[in-house]
Amino acid sequence: MKSMTGYAYAENTGEKAFVSAEIKSVNSRYADFNINLPPFLGALEQEIRSLCAGYILRGKVDIYIRVRDFQPELSVATDLQAAKNYADALKKIAGVLGLSDSDISVGLIASREGVLSVNQTYDTEAYRTLIEPVFNQALKDFCADREREGANLKRDILAQLAKLENCARIFEQSVPEMEALFKQTITKRFNELLGDNADEQRIMSETAAMLVKYTINEEVVRLLSHIEALKTEIEHNEAPGKKIDFICQELNREINTIGSKNQILKIGQSVIEAKDALENIREQCRNVE
Repeated sequence: MKSMTGYAYAENTGEKAFVSAEIKSVNSRYADFNINLPPFLGALEQEIRSLCAGYILRGKVDIYIRVRDFQPELSVATDLQAAKNYADALKKIAGVLGLSDSDISVGLIASREGVLSVNQTYDTEAYRTLIEPVFNQALKDFCADREREGANLKRDILAQLAKLENCARIFEQSVPEMEALFKQTITKRFNELLGDNADEQRIMSETAAMLVKYTINEEVVRLLSHIEALKTEIEHNEAPGKKIDFICQELNREINTIGSKNQILKIGQSVIEAKDALENIREQCRNVE
């Protein structure tokens, strides 16, 4: 079991560049990757997305990869015609102002727009070689962080599930007591109305009708079945979050029905405890991948 939340950071400072990778995630219904790369490394985005998809099934994941070159490969181009045009224009201005041509520096001309253009060349494969080990380390740490948090979630969910199962056993053990109470109640009412003329067969018939309407036996059977299904998902499903939520809806339905049919105090108390445990499970499963 993994949590949908996690964080990891890795970096490396080499001779030519500094590279860092940061990965963080929050809860989301689906897998949603937001990858932030330097513009010149856009070609690596799909590769990173595919790699992450192999490890992350749910969650909103933000990925930041930063690169700072120490020895950038630069090329400088000059537009001599533009430089000449700027020089001629500046000489005219100097003449009007009574200045000499020596007051017009090369630096002033070179700083004009379009005279010099600087281009940096990027070798994508070389950058991939620098980024790959850093990102792989960040991804490994990120997955470990999610698994560590997932283990905590699993322990808490199983503890709440044990409480829920204990309540279900109380429901199960109370079925005969509830059925006996139905018969006792009906018999008492018949005796109050008819006295010695009460018909045992009629009493049994009315008891059977009430049991059909109010017995919790079927709900208890389904409740225990859903609990077993939940255990199976937790232990064997790699990403059980969605399935757990669905099973919890079914559990809630059965608990509510048992509560509405209840005739015994201890069942009422157990219904409250079961609902509390189930709500805790549902809250935690929202963090599960």
